[in-house]
Amino acid sequence: MTLLALGINHRTATIEVREQVAFSPTQLEAALAELRALPEVREAAVLSTCNRTELYCVTDAVGEREILDWLGRFHGLRVEDLSRCAYHFHENEAARHLMRVAVGLDSMVLGEPQILGQLKEAYQASRREKGLGKELECLFQHTFAVAKQVRTETGIGRNPVSVAYAAVSLASRIFGDFTRSRALLIGAGETIELVARHLHEAGVRQLTVANRTRERAEALSGPLGGEAITLDAIPEALVQADIVISSTAAPLPILGKGMVERALKKRRHRPVFMVDIAVPRDIEPEVGELGDVFLYTVDDLQEVIEENRRHRQVAADQAESLIEHGVGNWQHERRIRSGGELIRDVRARGEAMRELSEQQALARLARGEDPELVIRRLAHQLTNRLMHRPTVAMREAASRERRDLLDAATALLLDESNDHSR
Repeated sequence: MTLLALGINHRTATIEVREQVAFSPTQLEAALAELRALPEVREAAVLSTCNRTELYCVTDAVGEREILDWLGRFHGLRVEDLSRCAYHFHENEAARHLMRVAVGLDSMVLGEPQILGQLKEAYQASRREKGLGKELECLFQHTFAVAKQVRTETGIGRNPVSVAYAAVSLASRIFGDFTRSRALLIGAGETIELVARHLHEAGVRQLTVANRTRERAEALSGPLGGEAITLDAIPEALVQADIVISSTAAPLPILGKGMVERALKKRRHRPVFMVDIAVPRDIEPEVGELGDVFLYTVDDLQEVIEENRRHRQVAADQAESLIEHGVGNWQHERRIRSGGELIRDVRARGEAMRELSEQQALARLARGEDPELVIRRLAHQLTNRLMHRPTVAMREAASRERRDLLDAATALLLDESNDHSR
C-alpha cells in the first residue's frame, strides 16, 4: 500500500477550476464515503479550501488513476482537463507536502496561519466518517506536532505580509489595548473587509464602516457587531474614532485637514491613528501635519510588508529544516510500526504451527504411544514446519543470485550475537 497526496492549488489551477473542484461542507460526508468505498483505497482524508483541494489516501499501486477518475466524476469534470492541473506525491514526498501545507509554506501568503485550522477540520471530518486508519492517523499527528514546533520556534506567522494586516499591526504599536479603541473604516471593498476582520480578531468591538452605499457597509459590519453609516456621516463618526483606515476608489480625498482638525478639537486632542490605503489617496497629506495624528500611507505599509516578508523567508528556511526532521521521525515510526506488524504475523504463524503439532502429539499420547517417540516426532515435525518456508525462499534466492536476501537470512537466522535465548 502507498501513501498518496493528490490535488490542485492556486499555482496549478485557475480560480474557475478550483471552484468546480472544491467540496462544500454538505458534500464532504458523501465524498468521503465514496472515496473510502473505492476498492483501491484503504484510508482517505479531504482538504478543501478556496486555494486548494487535496486528497490524502492510502491506496494500492494503481489507485492514483482511479482516485483522479473519481474526483472528475464527482464534480462532473473531464479527467483529461483535471489531470492537466493536478499534482501528486507518494510516500515521503506526500508526507513532506502535507507538513509544508500545514505550516503555510505552500500557501499564497507565506506562513498564513488559517490553513492549519482548515487541516484540523479536514482531519476531524475524516475521523468522523471512519476514513482514518493507522497510516493517516500517524501522519496527521506527526504533521500537527511539526506545525506546532514551527509556529513556536520560527515565528513564521508573526509578521504581517498583507496590506490589511500590516495596517492593523501598525495600529497595535500605538494602542496597546484594542478593546478600548473605536475604529472607523471607510470603504467596503475586500481590503477593508480584511481590515475589519483583523481588527475584530485583535479585540476591537466598537467598529463603524462608512461607505457610499449603506447596504454594503451593513453587510460588512453586521456580522462583526459593528455600525454602518454613509459617507456624509463621517465628520460625526470621526470624533469618536481612535483608528481610521480608508480604502475607496474615490477620485478625490474624503478626509481633509479641516475636517480632521475640527474632530480633534472635539476629541480634546486625543491621538488618532490613520492609514490611507487608497490610490489615489483618501486622506489629504496635510492631515499628517496635525500634532495628534499618526498618518501612514500605502507606501509606508509596503515597507513594513517587505521587511516582514524577509523575516518570514528566514523563518520559512528554518521551517523547511524542521519539516525534514519531522519527515524523518514519521519514517522512523512507520518502519517500527511496519516491523511490529511483521513480527506479530510471524509469531502468529509460529503459534499456529506449535498448536497443531501439540494437538497431534497429545492425540498420540492419548492413544498410548511411547512418550519418548512422541516427543522426538513432535520436535522433528515442528522444526520442519517452522523451517519449510525459509528454506524454500533461500533456495529460490540462491538460484536467482539474490545476495541481499541471503545476507538478510544469515543475519536473521544464524547471527548468534542476536540470540538472546541463552
